[in-house]
Amino acid sequence: MVSLDKDNQDICPICLDPLKEAVSTDCRHLFCRICLTQHMDKASVSGVFNCPVCRKPCSEGVLGDNYICHTHQKRVRRFCETSRHLLCEKCLQSPEHQSHTELSIENAINHYKERLTRRSRKVRKRDLQLLKAREERMLQALQVDWESHMLRTDLQNHDQTKEQLEALHWRWLDQQEDLPEEVAKIFNFSEAVTQLSILVSGLERMAKELDASTLKDASDLLDRSAPQKLEELLSRVSPASSKLS
Repeated sequence: MVSLDKDNQDICPICLDPLKEAVSTDCRHLFCRICLTQHMDKASVSGVFNCPVCRKPCSEGVLGDNYICHTHQKRVRRFCETSRHLLCEKCLQSPEHQSHTELSIENAINHYKERLTRRSRKVRKRDLQLLKAREERMLQALQVDWESHMLRTDLQNHDQTKEQLEALHWRWLDQQEDLPEEVAKIFNFSEAVTQLSILVSGLERMAKELDASTLKDASDLLDRSAPQKLEELLSRVSPASSKLS
């Protein structure tokens, strides 16, 4: 254990590393949230919590509101994967949780960080990159069609017969009738690409910022990015697109 002074005020006295999710005890000493949580776990046998530095009594509430069970006003200790709730000791004694799968807070954070990271990499590489490549091909094809229309218009000259001009005119109208549908397809496809990009960014951001208070959000996000959900998104754009998943 190290003492706190101006040279190490950004260092956790327990792990001796830079503070992560810093929390302050009642006596204003700073610790990593997870380090102080583990310290309180070890001290829970006696039921008395003291500051690891000065040994003054401190309350579990210093961990923050998100770490306190609002029903029993006790510190949460585990995350229930079934109900997606943080549970304190009294919650764990409830019959409804007896058959549920529960993880310690620390294990739950590590577990979901790994899942979020794997999912974001998989979706980015397998789905998003392929969709972006297809979107680019669709845009290039539309650009070629448009330039072709403009070129034919420019090539018109006074030497063309009336019949030729009329034939070109009607051919142009016929092609223009198909153009809005193609544009609509690209817009819908681009919207799907945007939604998928936002989803990947959310997965990556959640993996970096995950803590106990966002475990439920992480679980919900993993559900929304599950393969079957992505297939539903892609099938709305094009039935063939869903095969990318």
